[in-house]
Amino acid sequence: MMIKDTLIYVSKAIAFGLIMAAVIIIVMPLITGQSLTNGLFNRAVTSSNELSFSTAVRRAAPAVVNIYSLSIDQRKPLKPSSLQGLGSGVIMSKEGYILTNYHVIKQADEIVVALQDGRKFTSEVVGSDPETDLAVLKIEGDNLPLVPLELDVPARVGDVVLAIGNPYNLGQTITQGIISATGRNGLSSGYLDFLQTDAAINAGNSGGALIDTTGQLVGINTAAFQIGNESGTHGISFAIPIKLAHSIMGKLIQDGRVIRGALGIGGEAVGPVMAQILNIPDLTGVLITSIDPVGPAAKAKLRKRDVITHYEGEAIPGVEMLMDRIAETPPGKEVKLTIIREGKSYEVPVTIDEKPVHYN
Repeated sequence: MMIKDTLIYVSKAIAFGLIMAAVIIIVMPLITGQSLTNGLFNRAVTSSNELSFSTAVRRAAPAVVNIYSLSIDQRKPLKPSSLQGLGSGVIMSKEGYILTNYHVIKQADEIVVALQDGRKFTSEVVGSDPETDLAVLKIEGDNLPLVPLELDVPARVGDVVLAIGNPYNLGQTITQGIISATGRNGLSSGYLDFLQTDAAINAGNSGGALIDTTGQLVGINTAAFQIGNESGTHGISFAIPIKLAHSIMGKLIQDGRVIRGALGIGGEAVGPVMAQILNIPDLTGVLITSIDPVGPAAKAKLRKRDVITHYEGEAIPGVEMLMDRIAETPPGKEVKLTIIREGKSYEVPVTIDEKPVHYN
């Protein structure tokens, strides 16, 4: 008897469930104006769209330009000029200022900028900075597309990024990857902390945009990792962080060049052995390894094996920070260095000089 009652109870529960399901299928379309199957399909489409970066590309790509050179053969000046693909650039302002790499334009006789809407402009070089491999061009045009920009949001390791450029002069191309590392230095003159990415950056991508998934510019593509004569196929590419690139752009627009301070020293981090030899209490500071005989450091009587621990009262943990502070100091300004010499601390006034520009 109990089994029979249980079966009856279960049957009623199943029947009630089926009735409620039928009611939902019939009533829901009347309330929402769409069938249940259509609603499920639309949600699937929405989920799929979240994996697309088309919105970000539409926001940023129109401002990424192709850069060409009109090269003139000096041996045959009457021969028609040839248009050669050089790389890419990014329109940064409505006034027509364009950021690109110095190595993209350094050997060009005349530079032509091609927009994605088909317009072409001849451009002038406003200024260039070999130390950071950046250059600023200017074109005259109306309704120029601008790249979205937010300088106070730094790129983070793991962020998804898109590289936009003109690889091998094929036309605008988008590649995708992540930020693999930040603060990569030692790859240039010492003024750069590169963003490392595995987004493909090939010949012609240089000077193009590295953007995030909202279309905001996070860097200027500049190089791919190479060993010997190998091409950059290791999934290791580099971009100049946009905050640094934007700062350099402002200086190039203002002065046509970047004016940097110089101290006239070479230095390295303080290692454990050297700290013990020089009787230094910790491993912070910069050990002076070489001195320009006619530079500011020599005039201030600094010596090899002196250790610079503070610059204008600010603690110096390593070489990169010291070089940045020196570069940012206006030439002619007197600064105070705190040094350790033979275990004793001294304050030394030094007048910063201007760093000469070296064009390769």
